[in-house]
Amino acid sequence: MARPVAVVTGSSAGIGAATALKFAASGFDVVVNFSRDPKPAEDVAARCRAAGAGVEIVQADIGKDDECRRVAGIVEKRWGAARVLVNNAGRTKFVGIRDLEGLSAEDFQSIYQLNVVGAFQMSRAFAPLLRKEKGGAIVNVSSIAAVMATGSSIAYMASKGALNTLTMALARALGPEIRVNGVGPGMIESDWLKNGYGAERYEMMAKMYRGQAALEATIAPGDVADTIFALATLAPKTTGETILVDAGFRLQKA
Repeated sequence: MARPVAVVTGSSAGIGAATALKFAASGFDVVVNFSRDPKPAEDVAARCRAAGAGVEIVQADIGKDDECRRVAGIVEKRWGAARVLVNNAGRTKFVGIRDLEGLSAEDFQSIYQLNVVGAFQMSRAFAPLLRKEKGGAIVNVSSIAAVMATGSSIAYMASKGALNTLTMALARALGPEIRVNGVGPGMIESDWLKNGYGAERYEMMAKMYRGQAALEATIAPGDVADTIFALATLAPKTTGETILVDAGFRLQKA
């Protein structure tokens, strides 16, 4: 019996890598996408193959529509269809919230191009392939920044708010054949954040986060991957929702 296919953008590290590995270990073939350095993607692909998955490694800039359509073409040629698309690729610029001069129109446009437009373009390119499979699903990786207006920069926060709206709109546009949901991670345990904030500031922020979150924890990439997998495969009547994976940080500890 053929294995279903999951396509995960930005899957050479962090949440994307954990998600590709989760699907591979759960009986899916996977597409591992990267934009620049192939080595981490090759490492993720090797681990997916060790789990029994067929793998395509595809370099593509998801911010470009022709690249999104090329990825869809590669998937169609090899497998003919796809079951799951995870729109995880994203970017930010680390700028303090009070530093309004630290962001330009070009910064906003660059961040929106990948975080919002890229997710739309991939969803559009893959909709015909997802319709070929019963249970087709899209999961967009958003952020707690969308609902709390806190994070790496105002441009990033705003882009994730837009992504949440896109999730609802696509759920209406693509139903009933395709479900569309999102996940909003809290503070991730990742080199991406550590490098962006600097190790010392990151550790200070993580301590503050654990001190305020109801579950007294930060978020591992695998935590998010588990929720993505559940939304894609175990929630047949859920669409248009963005689920926070934040250890109860939004609630705050009593």
